[in-house]
Amino acid sequence: MKTLDNLLQRNKSWATKIADADPEFFYRLAQQQSPQYLWIGCSDSRVPSTQLADLPPGEMFVHRNVANVIVHTDLNSLSCIQYAIEVLKVEHIIVCGHYGCGGVKAAVVNKQLGLIDNWLRHVQDVVQKHAALIEGVAETAERVRLVCELNVIEQVINVCQTTIVQQSWEQGHELVVDGLIYALEDGLLRELGISVRSQDEVAASYCKAIRNLAARYNA
Repeated sequence: MKTLDNLLQRNKSWATKIADADPEFFYRLAQQQSPQYLWIGCSDSRVPSTQLADLPPGEMFVHRNVANVIVHTDLNSLSCIQYAIEVLKVEHIIVCGHYGCGGVKAAVVNKQLGLIDNWLRHVQDVVQKHAALIEGVAETAERVRLVCELNVIEQVINVCQTTIVQQSWEQGHELVVDGLIYALEDGLLRELGISVRSQDEVAASYCKAIRNLAARYNA
């Protein structure tokens, strides 16, 4: 029977290394959290949010699910967004997808995986919405890559359309919602040309990001 001995030992080594370098680190961390960012990302084990951004614990509030989807009936994600904005006072929300996302690929090729098919229905909605653009891309791998990007853009809009974010903007709070994508092959984050600072910017920012994708993939 497998045990957690190896994991616990690695944790002990990590904590010792941190404390040796900065004896007050864990004391300060235990007092409060005041992250600058809310990160909404994929559950994929290859996309560790704080590590790839080279941030220490405490600097990023994180919500992750399969294919980084935001659904207006998902109380988990909505509660996370509300807590980040109203309690932690973050001023930057990042929706980050990644190339090679298994959930996105399953949605694109309509692969049946079981219970998760219900969740990935939201990604299939993105596929159907942008069918004309996607069908203009011949290779399946490139289609998946395109949908990974489209999905991020759509989820940025979903975040912006939550009552939580809209109320925050209405109350005059500074809040930016950005879309990024992570490349497993080189470890780099890339902007997707969508950055929203107010309700007035939502439609224009969305249209610009979609036009840029269309121009790039149909060039």
